[in-house]
Amino acid sequence: MAKKVMAVYDGDPLYTERFTEFINRKEQVPFSVMAFTTLERLKAYGEDHEIELLLIDSSVPREEIGKISAAFVVLLAEGEVVLPEEPYPSVYKYQAADRIMREVMKRYGDNPVETAYTMASKAGRIIGVYSPINRCLKTSFALAMGQLLARDLKVLYLNFEDCSGFGRLMGEEYKTGLSDLLYYYSQEGFRWMRLGAVVYTWGDLDYVPPVEYPEDLCQVNGQMMAELVSHIARESTYGSIILDLGQFGKKAAEVLEVCDVVYMPVKDDWVSAAKVEEFEEYLVSSGHEALKNRIQKIKPPYHGNFGRRDNYLEQLLWGELGDYTRQLLRQSL
Repeated sequence: MAKKVMAVYDGDPLYTERFTEFINRKEQVPFSVMAFTTLERLKAYGEDHEIELLLIDSSVPREEIGKISAAFVVLLAEGEVVLPEEPYPSVYKYQAADRIMREVMKRYGDNPVETAYTMASKAGRIIGVYSPINRCLKTSFALAMGQLLARDLKVLYLNFEDCSGFGRLMGEEYKTGLSDLLYYYSQEGFRWMRLGAVVYTWGDLDYVPPVEYPEDLCQVNGQMMAELVSHIARESTYGSIILDLGQFGKKAAEVLEVCDVVYMPVKDDWVSAAKVEEFEEYLVSSGHEALKNRIQKIKPPYHGNFGRRDNYLEQLLWGELGDYTRQLLRQSL
């Protein structure tokens, strides 16, 4: 299935080219993204081709925009204030490109006439990271693995913890995240645009900010979460999806069933061993015994100066944990 076209035009040709280059490199949208440096070329293209989504300089007269055959139009505005009578939604163009695309995808996803769109691609590999044990470097390992894998393919990280601390860790104030994605999925099923509207980027890794409130996870059963993950794997451009399940309770088994492999950080003390045994007994009693064959128990290395926020990414990749994760990936992927 051929991709639909997203056309981009701004009065500044350098802005247009750089923005389009970034979007094509990140592959955050299921469109063929095309840059136009003159309005005449854009009009000529629109006469013979269908444009699904048009991002256009807000200084272009509205009657000129109306002459361009585009299913949905978003203005690239120099100011954030939009008059109520404005016929088109707008985004502030002087901000990070990935933030622009989140806002564009949200507006496009809110479009009631949007048709269903499915990516024609091979299903992404789903990697679970889960442990019934606390303080076992589970999240740090999952993030390290995500960053390393993202050097060679598109990777999405999903965190299902109720109190993840992600906003403080990343220094971000999130306007959208997993809570929004779960809500829209429960209402209308999976739509690529809804995912694109909540994806952030850290280093080379794409991620969806965790739930805003712990109660948001309580509203979701394991089957629904597993179905959502499966849809993302089948219908997005991600080559790998990493699930950080945290303390997802015994609902975790249903989600882990859709994983191709599960890494379980463990520790040597007898309390930790007892927790792992209890979880394995639950897998047997609940009919998930076959899942045990996909679980790989690991022991990530601890070291005293790990976890400072100011250089957390560098520590993940170049410290002992990064070396351990590289070796593990070489052996198993």
